[in-house]
Amino acid sequence: MPIHASPGQTVLRVQDLGIHLKPSHALPEGRKLLQGCSFELRAGERLTLVGESGAGKSLLAQAIMGTLPGVMQVSGQVQIVGRETNGQRPRTQPLWGKQIVMLPQEPWTALNPVMRLRTQVAEAGRFASGHAWTVAFQKADQHLAALGLSHAGRQWLHQVSGGMAQRVGIACASQSDARVLIADEPTKGLDASACEQVAQLLGSAQQQGQALLTITHDLDLALRLGGRVAVMRQGTIVETGEVAAVLAAPEHAYTRELVAAQPRHWPMLARPRSRAQGNEVIAADQVSVQFDDRAVLQGASLPIAEGASVAVVGPSGSGKTTLGNVLLGLLKPRQGSVRRRAGVPAWRFQKLYQDPVASFAPGQTIRRGLQDLLHLHHLDATPMGTWLQRLRLTDDLLDRLPSDVSGGELQRLAILRAMLLQPVFVFADEPTSRLDALTQRETMVALCEAMAESACAMLLVSHDPHLAHKTTHGQWRIDRGQLQTFA
Repeated sequence: MPIHASPGQTVLRVQDLGIHLKPSHALPEGRKLLQGCSFELRAGERLTLVGESGAGKSLLAQAIMGTLPGVMQVSGQVQIVGRETNGQRPRTQPLWGKQIVMLPQEPWTALNPVMRLRTQVAEAGRFASGHAWTVAFQKADQHLAALGLSHAGRQWLHQVSGGMAQRVGIACASQSDARVLIADEPTKGLDASACEQVAQLLGSAQQQGQALLTITHDLDLALRLGGRVAVMRQGTIVETGEVAAVLAAPEHAYTRELVAAQPRHWPMLARPRSRAQGNEVIAADQVSVQFDDRAVLQGASLPIAEGASVAVVGPSGSGKTTLGNVLLGLLKPRQGSVRRRAGVPAWRFQKLYQDPVASFAPGQTIRRGLQDLLHLHHLDATPMGTWLQRLRLTDDLLDRLPSDVSGGELQRLAILRAMLLQPVFVFADEPTSRLDALTQRETMVALCEAMAESACAMLLVSHDPHLAHKTTHGQWRIDRGQLQTFA
């Protein structure tokens, strides 16, 4: 079914959009989160929002979709295909899937854990676009294949990596013939090859007249998608223009800082090790893991010593997260064994999840969760203030539910929580995938400094070889189940 949109037709108009926290006992006058945002999207156009974590990019998308949390209110105007919706859910919900569709930042919260992935993609085509089931399954297979996921169609959500789940979500969103597609961080945690596949799939719909609004911290993706870019900072749009021109010669100082802060330009952040080699904290010994009939790891051995940091890179779905989960005891290997330092309680071996929303209790404020954790393990809360400063987080974020903070803020709150537990080992699975380049650099500086100060060991999983090289003492690659060192 083609996307019915005339060339030049305005399909999304946002005028002077603002978002405020409603007044409460703690904040009697409320608080501005977003103000003065205006733009238009015509059929077939592309606009990419970039900027600092917590600037309001995802809130802007939620306001357009009418899905803001109840503690927030909208001002200004939103028009979708000529209809005044103004961020109100009752006005917007009838348009979901038919006129506008959104790929959320967290695929784990959008995908069904008790339905096979191929069926979920087909279901999106059946009910969003009205395709017959046979056509819906054909299109699902085509989109999964285009994203390198032909083998994953019959798997369940828990059997795939975060990056693979991300691409399944993209396949679901691509099934709709809606006139507007909003993609929130569609390539977070993906390697370069998978990013290219995603960009091609997103771009193909624009050739049929679909408008694309993308939210990303990845400036390379913005350039690859083309069209226009809007740079956001502190709840406002500070610069707009054609993406190639803006990134080549940015006018605003913040945009210039953002361009210069890409990981390939970083200095070395991993401090030289000052302690003796060989004081092992954790190690995998000839570990093999198999899912159904697919070998994910084959004879992987990786010792990590006190104060050492190592990175593992490789394509999405290659087994990077699987290796970390085996080290932590979250997954049992088919063969091989894992050694962990004796006498250390299990809770001092910590994991930073690629999808941090999955690791926070959804109905509990972040502060309550941290207090419970410190009480359970008889730990001091004093370092909390220091970590809030190091990670550029405000104290009021702790009084929100996990769903009421941005993905980048939640990712840094997960780091704060892990470091309060005084870990001896941290498995950091794409710990900054939701952060803009500036915040990513500041966060990795804080994490590397903490590793050096406490002699904590770290396993970092990243799709970015530049980030891996700048932040760790040694780098490994997983290729077809084989773990190999390359630095």
